[in-house]
Amino acid sequence: MAADERLRTYRDKRDFGRTREPSGRSGEAADRPRFVVQIHDARRLHFDFRLQVDDVLRSWSVPRGPSADPGDKRLAVPTEDHPLEYEDFEGVIPKGEYGGGTVIVWDHGWYEPLSHDRGGRQVGFAESLERGHATFRLHGAKLRGDYALTRFRGGEGDDAWLLVKKGSARSDGHGTPDPRRARSVRTGRTLAQVAADAGEE
Repeated sequence: MAADERLRTYRDKRDFGRTREPSGRSGEAADRPRFVVQIHDARRLHFDFRLQVDDVLRSWSVPRGPSADPGDKRLAVPTEDHPLEYEDFEGVIPKGEYGGGTVIVWDHGWYEPLSHDRGGRQVGFAESLERGHATFRLHGAKLRGDYALTRFRGGEGDDAWLLVKKGSARSDGHGTPDPRRARSVRTGRTLAQVAADAGEE
């Protein structure tokens, strides 16, 4: 499916005359697939976890955020695909717009899709996601190591996944920091500072 078609839902929900979010443009993807984790202070404060799959960012809302502790199982609810340029988006989505609120880039980097074998044949990463289980190795400024996304409930409007760090639960991994105190990996700003700076524009 072409990126324009995959981004239809994303574009239909937004008025690009009001929001500074990227509308999505055609272009070649990077050599290595990218990932980004954004903190989004919207109606409910949450983290958005996005993985580049082909020419879009597959996206999940993670209410409590990804954790570096293998003992933490984090709910991840799929949202619409986002354009690749969303990896760099940080700012304030206007009130009244879909997802209105402040966004910071908490972490970003690249990831390695880990191979999956089904019945003696290797399955690609996109197909693994379609089947409901994919593992990958993150190379971020904050998140590093092997993670898995696993669908545990599926159905129209009832799709839910778990995002889990792989490894021993006795690891020295740590949970997600307080999102209100967390700082952007891009600019070093907190949510409050981004919101204040936007008010001065």
